[in-house]
Amino acid sequence: MRTRVLITIAVAVVAAGAALAVWTGLRRRSMPPSMPSPIPPTDDAASARHRERMHPKKPQSSLAERWTTVDGIDVFYRESQNPPDAPVMMHVHGFGLSGRYLLPTAERLGDEFHTLVPDLPGFGRSGKAPNALDVPDLAHAAARFLDERGIDKVTLVGNSMGCPVICEFAYHYPERLERAILVSPAGGLHNQPLGRAVGQLSRDGTREPARMIGVATPDYLRFGVPSTFKMFRSLTQYPSLERLLELHIPTLVVLGDRDPLLPPPHRVREVAEQTDSHVLVVGIDGAAHAINYSHPGELSHVIRLFMADRPITDDPDSPGNARVFEVHRGVHHPPAKTDG
Repeated sequence: MRTRVLITIAVAVVAAGAALAVWTGLRRRSMPPSMPSPIPPTDDAASARHRERMHPKKPQSSLAERWTTVDGIDVFYRESQNPPDAPVMMHVHGFGLSGRYLLPTAERLGDEFHTLVPDLPGFGRSGKAPNALDVPDLAHAAARFLDERGIDKVTLVGNSMGCPVICEFAYHYPERLERAILVSPAGGLHNQPLGRAVGQLSRDGTREPARMIGVATPDYLRFGVPSTFKMFRSLTQYPSLERLLELHIPTLVVLGDRDPLLPPPHRVREVAEQTDSHVLVVGIDGAAHAINYSHPGELSHVIRLFMADRPITDDPDSPGNARVFEVHRGVHHPPAKTDG
């Protein structure tokens, strides 16, 4: 019980910081999104000190833990040890968090895909940009991270804020995106006004596994209140659903039926059925917002089926009472392959 209270407090602190930042910054004039200019390289000695200070004291996963530089910013990332011809899959984290909470799912897929899990600039162990980044900025940063790794095409797996980042990536770099996997996509009308989003965040904190507090709290503290205004406002005003339906590649959307930040699955189905789409919507009973952390067995199972265009079925090997089920399959989504 005590740990769940602490989770709620941790989420509430970040939400309160976001509320304060937005309240004090409402009069700032919004500028249209544009591709940010490259940032001059940082001092080598300062970069070395930052990497030494921020590198994990002990390995946090079975993936290799590495550093690179994107626009002069030190970027921490994890990478699987796969043959070079394995298809590339990159996992994109949510608001205020690092890639660490995505590792339970990413590790399960690391044997089949060349798996990358970065902390985007300004998040987790990575360095901060001179100005806080918004959704378009993070999409460009993700593309330049892939450039640094010499990767041309990729499947992107996002959670929460990571989903708008993927949609924006698809808008600017459609030729580079093989498939999109959007887990608990945040943003849009359902998260407005700000007070509603704060309440949703607080409720979700009580529905996530208690052990997530040890993962989320350090990330939230590193992110800090000064970074929250631009990112939180950009996220809640992003037209996630509209941009989702504009995607013209096979797209998987995974929803938890206990997620307070999203409409219920039946409402998503109603909206999706109003348009021809490439989207496959799947639900997981018992899951809240951080599905990549709380239900990695079910999620990795669904991702494998989606990548192989197999029918969506429940995973008998995942423990607990969670149930995987198909909500909607768009008319342009690849048909499910059968053994026959």
